[in-house]
Amino acid sequence: MEHNNSKILITGAAGFVGFHLSKYLLMQGYLIIGLDNVNDYYDRGLKEDRLNILKKYSNFVFYKSDLKNKIEIDDIFSKHKFTHVINLAAQAGVRYSIENPHAYVDSNLIGFMNILEACRNYPVEHLLYASSSSVYGGNKVAPFSTNHNVDHPVSLYAATKKSNELMAHTYSHLYGIPTTGLRFFTVYGPYGRPDMAYFSFTKDILAGNPIKVFNHGKMERDFTYIDDIVEGIVKLIEKAPVPNKDWDESKDELSSSFAPYKIYNIGNNNPVPLMRFINALESALGKEAEKVYMDMQPGDVLRTYADVSDLERDINFKPSTSIEDGLQKFVDWYLEYYQVEN
Repeated sequence: MEHNNSKILITGAAGFVGFHLSKYLLMQGYLIIGLDNVNDYYDRGLKEDRLNILKKYSNFVFYKSDLKNKIEIDDIFSKHKFTHVINLAAQAGVRYSIENPHAYVDSNLIGFMNILEACRNYPVEHLLYASSSSVYGGNKVAPFSTNHNVDHPVSLYAATKKSNELMAHTYSHLYGIPTTGLRFFTVYGPYGRPDMAYFSFTKDILAGNPIKVFNHGKMERDFTYIDDIVEGIVKLIEKAPVPNKDWDESKDELSSSFAPYKIYNIGNNNPVPLMRFINALESALGKEAEKVYMDMQPGDVLRTYADVSDLERDINFKPSTSIEDGLQKFVDWYLEYYQVEN
């Protein structure tokens, strides 16, 4: 791929994954148009700092805009004629979806609809979009496979992500837009989201405050380091799905279709017990946490575990950063960024 001929829109560019992906592609010489509404779901200062890093690149153009503003989105598509779109903008967070459900409908459904419509009216070579491991909901069979049924979400956030996959499939079928959905599994790392457990735990441990350990520590998460997520996305950019005209749901992968449509898990394929995760964080910080054991929270799941066999098969890639290495890198960044004496 000649970078000069590609023009990539990354929505949610001020967000955690969007920032790291944009930075990586900018360093590779791609022309990146970033879009973000820079909302106050979490610390705006962190988002501004991410953006300030991206704005140092001459091949970066930024629009402060909201996905639900159809007129602005259409104008941006009309002006730039993108070759690829990577939709990472979304209202994130499982617990917040219980408190503020309408934010999820606005961003994750209406916003995604506007992206799909723009891709239809201003055709692109490939639309990649963030889904989530939360679509697996109450599923018990592990590891979670893209061939498993995902009709039992346990949060509205999960339901909106499943809806995105359905909407994308419809547009792939009706208008031939190649779409790839990316089910991310618990992404963590430097410049991460302050509402995530590893971030708030770090803050509390350093301050000497107790941390809340939900379900008495009996939980597992397939923690995936940000650099692994970025590598997976980058390898998929040029892998636009092709339709399988003979597709048969009784024998073919449910993650593919008679339309140019594909779903991948991007996870570490290695679930980490919550207590191992906390121990790794304590070790990286050199400080023990005071723990308060709590019951399970509504919308939470006991375990996430990604089957990434199709990712390995199609792009010869599997995330591999250990929780110990990843958390050490996060803690090193945190101490420097917040200028914490440890």
